Amino acid sequence: MEPVIEIDELCKDFRVGFWRRRTRVLQSLTLTVQRGEVFGYLGPNGAGKTTTLKLLTGLILPTAGTARLLGRDLTYVGAREHIGFLPEQPYFYDYLTGREFLDLCGRLFGLRAPARRERTTRLLHEVELEAAADRQLRKYSKGMLQRLGLAQALINDPSLVILDEPMSGLDPLGRRTMRDAILRLKAEGKTVFFSTHILPDVEAVCDRVAILVGGRIRDVGRLEDILKTRTEAIDLALQDVNPDLAASLEALAGSPVSRQTDRVLVRLLDEDALDRAIRASLAAGARVVSVTPQHQTLEEHFLREVREADR
Repeated sequence: MEPVIEIDELCKDFRVGFWRRRTRVLQSLTLTVQRGEVFGYLGPNGAGKTTTLKLLTGLILPTAGTARLLGRDLTYVGAREHIGFLPEQPYFYDYLTGREFLDLCGRLFGLRAPARRERTTRLLHEVELEAAADRQLRKYSKGMLQRLGLAQALINDPSLVILDEPMSGLDPLGRRTMRDAILRLKAEGKTVFFSTHILPDVEAVCDRVAILVGGRIRDVGRLEDILKTRTEAIDLALQDVNPDLAASLEALAGSPVSRQTDRVLVRLLDEDALDRAIRASLAAGARVVSVTPQHQTLEEHFLREVREADR
């Protein structure tokens, strides 16, 4: 696959405080995003997500390392013609209407009037702002401004869309609209790179994710691969379990068994305990119904990475 974002050992320092001490907020960041991917960039507040996006869009310069967008170095201004960007908490001129604002964005990209009209009408429909198209932005809610921000990020029909916390401040309807838009972009073959801390939305739309904590990437990969790396427990379902066997299984599990109509469910912590439980069950004449590994959720994995990074 063709890489759209290539980051190699990228670092960023800021000078803070009265004495202007140097503080490193991104540390040796290395990451690749392929064409057509929806890539989730996860991290707690202050992890460095927004700094990364500002570096990629050329709003700030790196202290060290290199990055390439669409096959060109970050310093190549022409690449930005093919990038759409939605910053976190965008601010727009209050006295333009939604339609006027999108038309202005189209003018900045050099679009001709017919193309501006067609794209403005289509994008207002896609972000469900048709009814408010001719209302001044000062009368828009926060969620409406966020959806309009997505529309402006798409006005130039970009190959790469970079979104900073696109779900922030949205109600369930707005989040659904944003998710649908991201999936629509994927279906069109576009690449979407977005930062967020709203984990259910990541599980719904992302092909791959990276977890950033303290300016360092703690984990990166496909969701199914990341979440399969750790098995939290193993559920063993049995039938024909006598009282003596039930007591033995409780001792192995370290917790009471659960009885469900015609079967008994026991949760074991590792494969060694599972092996001993199955041997004891078969020896006692019980029947194994199922063995189900219980993998951690994305939220559990995310919180574990954050806690381990803080140690």
